Amino acid sequence: MNYKVAVFDMDGTILNTIDDLHTSVNFALEKNGLPLRTLKEVLSFVGNGIPTLIERAVQKDTDEGTRSRVYEDFTVYYKDHCHDKTCVYGGIASLIESLRAAGVKTAVVSNKDDYAVKSLVDEYFSGLFDFSLGRRDGVRKKPAPDMVEEALSALGFDKSDAVYIGDSEVDLMTAKNSGLPCIAVTWGFKTKEFLIKSGAKVLVDDPKEIYSLIVG
Repeated sequence: MNYKVAVFDMDGTILNTIDDLHTSVNFALEKNGLPLRTLKEVLSFVGNGIPTLIERAVQKDTDEGTRSRVYEDFTVYYKDHCHDKTCVYGGIASLIESLRAAGVKTAVVSNKDDYAVKSLVDEYFSGLFDFSLGRRDGVRKKPAPDMVEEALSALGFDKSDAVYIGDSEVDLMTAKNSGLPCIAVTWGFKTKEFLIKSGAKVLVDDPKEIYSLIVG
């Protein structure tokens, strides 16, 4: 089936952001005298937005004031360092260019804070996405359908015209809640085995497969 809109997740789907997230988390933790986290731990914490990432990264008995300071320190640091080691997954830029050339609208919908989504799209995908949206107050984050629905509304399309592409269980749930089919990528933050156990039906190992699934 051909689709007119491709809605992409960001972290683990189009960008490998984990090293900058890891560094930023540990900067904020160290500044507040809290134990540092390993890369593997931070990898397991991501997917539900930065506030949840920080909540998972601090110790369970951390008071709300300290947790808020860690979030603020992370935000200040990440704004300046979100491009340090982050990189585009191989084949993604050419995929998006090919989709646009075929007349497919492209969007990014991420639980990452909106300032970071906009900054990263401008840095790595200038002119390649028709719409981008990150977590912001007043809009329920994924896996609620609100952000996807806002993207489709902004682009002027119905959910029957769209497909969702992501790398995690949050993305699978988001697609389901939004009434969209989901393409799960295996190069991201979750393993293929995990995605299958989480209910993924369509999995791809190479961005070129996405083009075939969307355009036909």
